[in-house]
Amino acid sequence: MLESVPEPAVPDVLAPSLIGRNGLMLALLAVALLLPFVVQNFLIFQLTLVLVYAIAIIGLNLLTGFNGQFSLGHSAFYALGAYVAAMLMDKVDFPYPATLPVAGIACFVFGFLFGLPALRLEGVYLALATFALAVATPQILKLSPLEYWTGGVQGIVINKPDAPFGLPLTQDQWLYFFTLFVTVIMTVLAHNLVASRTGRAMMAIRDNPTAARSMGINIALYKSLTFGVSALYTGIAGALGAIVVQFVAPDSFTFLLSITLLVGLVVGGVGWIPGAFFGGAFVLFVPNFAESISKGLSGAVYGVMIILLIFVLPTGASGLVRAALQRLRAHKIQ
Repeated sequence: MLESVPEPAVPDVLAPSLIGRNGLMLALLAVALLLPFVVQNFLIFQLTLVLVYAIAIIGLNLLTGFNGQFSLGHSAFYALGAYVAAMLMDKVDFPYPATLPVAGIACFVFGFLFGLPALRLEGVYLALATFALAVATPQILKLSPLEYWTGGVQGIVINKPDAPFGLPLTQDQWLYFFTLFVTVIMTVLAHNLVASRTGRAMMAIRDNPTAARSMGINIALYKSLTFGVSALYTGIAGALGAIVVQFVAPDSFTFLLSITLLVGLVVGGVGWIPGAFFGGAFVLFVPNFAESISKGLSGAVYGVMIILLIFVLPTGASGLVRAALQRLRAHKIQ
């Protein structure tokens, strides 16, 4: 017997024809591949960080946007991934590409185990628990018994890798392409996850836990697994960030980083995976723009920009894209 096809999670206006969508994605990928050859090294470095933040925001979106669990502690997973990569490269001379899966697995296990006791918490109580995790992590990394591995307050310095196989690329260009490759893989995997049976179960738990339980969905298992997968994404982002920045220290992973990821999620659009790239660009470039306006009041300027954005685009970049596609469809009908 044929099963009924479920309704798409994304509104129809955000799901254009397959050919048009694939063509747009290929065009954007072509632009991304050409950018490192036409911009300066510092801008390449910034664009690489945008991709790193995008991976972390996708991870947070899987947890909050698609599963309905609110987290203020993803800076802890980012820090864990960064330190795993840094310690492996610094202490045991581990190849930097191989640190990513190790960091991802470590963060998945930690996130899954953290998600188990958090099952009893919801809403603001879960937010408070994850907030405590974010606040405690930098202090734990400074502990004397861990100083040999973490470097204590001094942190760990990492050497920036050269392009392999004698490729005629600068270090910044190579890291950009390497990060772009990882980002594409992680984005495709996230999209496939959301479109799968597992993704539908995640969203069913978000929308109505009681109905999901009556349908036979193991809510505890799915919530814990989602927490683990979300931590995996953020940990891989942290490992990439450590390689790109070449330095990790406890004070680089404060609670402010969790807020930064949350701002990127809201700006990009909750429950919309491509929005992570808008959010990553916003949290990297807008604070710098605010500082260029007033160094002494950069925080205030940044806050005003966020407030204005919330009023103008309450649903983030996804709302803007939705409105543009609606207008385009209306124009075609006319």
